Amino acid sequence: MPVVRTTDTEIHFETEGDPRLPALMFSNSLGTDWRMWQLQVNSLRGQFRMIRYDTRGHGRSAAPPGPYSLAQLGQDALAVLDHLDIERAHFCGISMGGATAQWLGIHARQRLRKLVIANSAARIGTEAGWRERAALARREGLDGIAAGAPGRWFTPDFATQDPLTVTALAETLRAGSAEGYAACCEALALADLRAQLGEIRVPTLIIAGAADPVTTVADAQAMREAIPDARLVTLAASHISNIEAAPAFSEALSRFLAA
Repeated sequence: MPVVRTTDTEIHFETEGDPRLPALMFSNSLGTDWRMWQLQVNSLRGQFRMIRYDTRGHGRSAAPPGPYSLAQLGQDALAVLDHLDIERAHFCGISMGGATAQWLGIHARQRLRKLVIANSAARIGTEAGWRERAALARREGLDGIAAGAPGRWFTPDFATQDPLTVTALAETLRAGSAEGYAACCEALALADLRAQLGEIRVPTLIIAGAADPVTTVADAQAMREAIPDARLVTLAASHISNIEAAPAFSEALSRFLAA
């Protein structure tokens, strides 16, 4: 299992594609793992060298005691790029991964070609809400959080049409590290990039889900207005739009990165 060892943790990653192709890095949402991008990998195969990794506290990455910070999440992504000797990459992150994408756009734009921020916001939720969820995860584990996740992640129609996909993603959350999940909640509790979005100076695509109750279309519009020359695409989906609207998501990603 390929991992990068940083000063305080180990980050699992997977690569696919010719190293001579442009690099495209994917960053997962809270409670999921690197496998959530499989439909995009299938669609974009042959166009990019694709790198998927597990955010610290998730999947096969280690889960050191928290709290974590958004800066740590961004530095972990850079550590993977460094390990692979990739100077610049396209970066696509969803939800929590979208917050990491924004941090990279602000603090490490020299490492980026283009930036894709999906189903995210410059300020996701509230500090109190995230701290309450972190405390719940540590106190009771992830079963209850996983039970309620599909209603936040997907529209009822998609949940009815593809229950196996929805169940599998919820099981990934349930099987995860409660400490890793809680520590990432604490990173999101303090993550507020609204005042810094204007510092993102790389071509940026923002993807929103029309039915997303977590990071709304209004959140996406606010990012588009703050990031110079950013583009916005709205898909017929809820919060995990790369799965619910996979063909449209992959097409928007491919068109933007190829332009």
